[in-house]
Amino acid sequence: MDALPTPALILDRLAMERNLAAMSKHLAAHRKKARPHAKTHKCALIAQAQLAHGAAGLCAAKVGEAAALILAGVPRVLITSPLQSPGKVAVLAELSQRAAELLLVVDSMAGLELLQKYLPAEARVGVVLDIDIEMGRTGIRVLDEARRIVAAARADQRLGFAGVQHYAGHLQHIASFGERKERSLESWHNALAFAQAAADELPPIVSGGGSGTYAIDVAVPEITDLQVGSYLFMDREYRDIESCGGASFTEFEVALTVACTAISAPLADAGAATLNGGFKAFASDSGVPVPYDGVQGKFRFAGDEHGVFRVVSGQSRPRLGDVLRFVVPHCDPTVNLHDVYWVLEADGLVHSLWPITARGLVW
Repeated sequence: MDALPTPALILDRLAMERNLAAMSKHLAAHRKKARPHAKTHKCALIAQAQLAHGAAGLCAAKVGEAAALILAGVPRVLITSPLQSPGKVAVLAELSQRAAELLLVVDSMAGLELLQKYLPAEARVGVVLDIDIEMGRTGIRVLDEARRIVAAARADQRLGFAGVQHYAGHLQHIASFGERKERSLESWHNALAFAQAAADELPPIVSGGGSGTYAIDVAVPEITDLQVGSYLFMDREYRDIESCGGASFTEFEVALTVACTAISAPLADAGAATLNGGFKAFASDSGVPVPYDGVQGKFRFAGDEHGVFRVVSGQSRPRLGDVLRFVVPHCDPTVNLHDVYWVLEADGLVHSLWPITARGLVW
């Protein structure tokens, strides 16, 4: 660990494998599948591992992510954000010739008409109706328009109506498990009623949910697959909420950390050390990192390149040159700041690095 060029994104491979196996076992017991979100890891190697654990396919947030995955050999991809760009439809057409299954969410007639206008005759892209109940980000709420989308997709041989998506991201981090459960089940009840009214019958794919509601949404019979993401790594944001079995979310292990080196020791604070990881090493939208190793203390951002870690009273501050690991506040945007995973094995050594294939592909 001390030999790594820090700040370094560390992937504990065995912990990740245990998380993969635990999610696969849980979903199989409820006759569901995962359709994991690749925006969490952006890595084709990890996507292949998820497929090997029975995933129905991978989700990609954007066309750029989908392109990276498909060109790296991932066969089945659902793009979970709608498009309004002719140029991206052209990329979509190209990708449809390379993927075994390419799906795209649509939440407006404008989006559907864009596909009809720019997709060539040989393209094949399945339409997934994106339904919004209360989140207010993407998704449709107008029933008449939803019916027109479904009818138009069914009538176009390049498209076809493949399924519905309902993602309630605003519920995933509700601290109380009881409140999260009540609101998620209510949201699914309303979404499924809308889907039934829009399509007359439910399609083959009913997809949505996330890591925060994975143990809740399996109780909904109509759901075919769950768009879980952060379970793979676990971040501080998810660790802070209640699980179905206890006061903290510990069903999955922390498999992702960032290693930083102590590079300076501010004279004004005998308990603090300056680390070489700041806003460019950790996403800061969800607070601050927390220590992963035995040292107890608090981290604060000190700029783009630096953070300051202050140990609790009674502990010795890190020595210059010491390497400390931290649980990241939010795994998805943190991963997008790095180029590679340094893969930690059971012997405590890093033997390999894996490319973050879709790093930076935010289009």
